[in-house]
Amino acid sequence: MRVINLASGSDGNVTYIEMGGKKYLLDVGLSCAKVVERLEKIGVNPNEISAIIISHEHSDHIKGVDVFSSKFNVPVYAHQSVWLGLDNKLLKVSDKNRISFDGDFSIGGGTICPVEVPHDVKCFGFSFLDDGRKISVVTDLGHLNDAILSSIKGSQLVYIEANYDKIMLMKGTNYPLSLKMRIDGPNGHLSNLDSADAVKYLSATGTRQIILSHLSKENNTPSIAYNTICGEIQKDGIQEGVDLRVDVATPNIGAFFRLK
Repeated sequence: MRVINLASGSDGNVTYIEMGGKKYLLDVGLSCAKVVERLEKIGVNPNEISAIIISHEHSDHIKGVDVFSSKFNVPVYAHQSVWLGLDNKLLKVSDKNRISFDGDFSIGGGTICPVEVPHDVKCFGFSFLDDGRKISVVTDLGHLNDAILSSIKGSQLVYIEANYDKIMLMKGTNYPLSLKMRIDGPNGHLSNLDSADAVKYLSATGTRQIILSHLSKENNTPSIAYNTICGEIQKDGIQEGVDLRVDVATPNIGAFFRLK
């Protein structure tokens, strides 16, 4: 079981996952050409992709889906409620490649478990389970709840959103107040402090690798996210590098993680 983030952040999100002998893309928020280039850099032929799984309809998660699916004949999986917002955006995906799910599902190997997350459109995070191994990816959510925490509990590795620093958001940008309130609201995004709370919970329940994800390029930086979260968890006696590892996803290709 392997996973690598091909892009993360405001300008596009793509995660590559290998599980049960199959190869998946979770979201395709870059152009098809850029995704193909990045797959080739990690030694993956785009013709080997078994499925694209979509979290939600925003462009930084679906920008390249239409072309990639049609060019390589790849099925696109999305929750039935998410398809309501995708139908008029993914015009090149053939009918046979439009696949809905409503609950846990499998694509030839392992189990994929969606969990709805609070965002301003229908949106889902996912856990990937295979032979006792578990990876979770949870971004684009305004707050955490018991259902989300329960869903990702027991993951050895978690990509968790750390979208913004609240001081930067409120004082450091020219965003209109309505947009600032949307981002900081219950259906917006997770702040660094919110993410730290999730990391504390995950550490206590056995997670040993965290990747801070979906950082805003206007309202956060990798160093601020990392230092804030490591400082907050240290207050609870959790030491980064000893009790768990914390890394930061960027707009560039990240590190490969393998679960044995």
